[in-house]
Amino acid sequence: MTADAEDTTHDKELPMTPDAGKYTGADAAADPTTDVVIAGGGPVGLMLACELGLAGVRAVVLERTAGRPTVARAWGLHARTVETLDRRGLLDGLMHEKAPWPKMPFAGLWPLLELGRIDADHPYLLNVPQTKVEEVLEARARALGVTVLREHDVVGLAQDTDGVIAEVAAPDGELRVRGRWLVGCDGGRSTVRKLAGIAFPGTDATVGGMLCDCSLPTMAQERRGITRTEVGTVNINPRPNGVVRIVTNEFGRPHPDRDAPVTFEEFRGAVRRILGRDLAITDPTFMTRFGDTTRLAERYRAGRVLLAGDAAHVHFPYGGLGLNLGLQDAANLGWKLAAQVRGWAPEGLLDSYETERRPAAEAVLDYSRTQLALLNPDRNVTALRTLFSRLLEFPEVNRHLAELATGAATRLEPAGDHSLTGTFARELSLKTADGDTSLVRLLHSGHGLLLDFSGKAQGVAEAWSPRVRAVRADGVAAPPADALLIRPDGYVAWAAGPGDTEPEGLREALTTWFGSV
Repeated sequence: MTADAEDTTHDKELPMTPDAGKYTGADAAADPTTDVVIAGGGPVGLMLACELGLAGVRAVVLERTAGRPTVARAWGLHARTVETLDRRGLLDGLMHEKAPWPKMPFAGLWPLLELGRIDADHPYLLNVPQTKVEEVLEARARALGVTVLREHDVVGLAQDTDGVIAEVAAPDGELRVRGRWLVGCDGGRSTVRKLAGIAFPGTDATVGGMLCDCSLPTMAQERRGITRTEVGTVNINPRPNGVVRIVTNEFGRPHPDRDAPVTFEEFRGAVRRILGRDLAITDPTFMTRFGDTTRLAERYRAGRVLLAGDAAHVHFPYGGLGLNLGLQDAANLGWKLAAQVRGWAPEGLLDSYETERRPAAEAVLDYSRTQLALLNPDRNVTALRTLFSRLLEFPEVNRHLAELATGAATRLEPAGDHSLTGTFARELSLKTADGDTSLVRLLHSGHGLLLDFSGKAQGVAEAWSPRVRAVRADGVAAPPADALLIRPDGYVAWAAGPGDTEPEGLREALTTWFGSV
């Protein structure tokens, strides 16, 4: 498919076949079921589906469970994720009066991280459950023409240079779903990753953790947050819905069977060992176990198979780091994969997904390890915690850790001399020929965006329409640059300083990120 013949159709009824045998590349190229097969209908897979659907790319999501989870494994969206969702018009469905939290914990230390200090449009933690995020994303994906098939589990795949076939276990038996690309968003034990032969090096669990959502009649007398003892930690957090979430961690006691169901007595026993007393827990509604297994995929792509979210990286589940890291993976990958499908991707664009996101994962894994190390009950760690608490009182240190935790520190490798290149474009109120608008609203369409504040750059970008929307912007008292070229995911690809009249830098940036014309 070329840029001149872009396919914006969507299949409502997928013409799938029960034949799960071998196929040739010609089969996949000539008669694909869809452009992109997404294995996994959690938040990462659904976010990717939204990005692809917005770009007019046919996508089908295959999810093994029968319905969306009713219990949230993760809570909280970090600043960069909130900004990203805002740039797609998805924030209204998640926002409510009590959702923004101005602080977040770091390894149970005091003082807390002051999120108001970070450089972001939304300098807070948005306290919403993962279940609500999935609800909003699935509704948007379906509205964009994405097909979501539940009780469909990928059990095999075959690929060549032209496409991929996923062998799928479904309620009516095995079938095949054919696509040009397949993305594994199917979690830490990803079947897609294993079938693609991608190694997953790292470390095994050394900590045994359990989680229980319950009632706690004595909540008013209990200490909120993390209590650390010589055995481990107990974290008590009342949720807005009235449920209390209690999380235990025992060091040096990893679970022998990660899949074994948690019993109420087992959980109460962990609390007793750590606190030296019982908690008056009643009415448990959800219990699970976890550990601190930490792994990072050796590569994010094998041919026409890619990985995103927990399929590419796993770590100790503290502070919603994994949920936010995965959503950012999807935002980075979505527009690049869409460009590849639609035929205008410049050389190396799709590979830049791994180049940009793997370092981000490495940073999160290190951040996660740091917090877990500071929770260790060792006496030497206690001394280190005292020092860290004092360091957190320094605004610069507090802000730095807050930026690391929330993704606000993410900066891409700059492709130019201007200080804004590689940064996330901040919100701006704009006056244009079409009326008053804003940077955020102009990114809702998922296109690239050139904001021309000087009147010198708009004409250069017109040749890249509709991949890039060129807008003459007025009414900004102190524009951040003479012009900004912003990628669909919100990052600045190029910026012009005062007096920059030579358009070649802009043409080079447009070609680098949006292909030839």
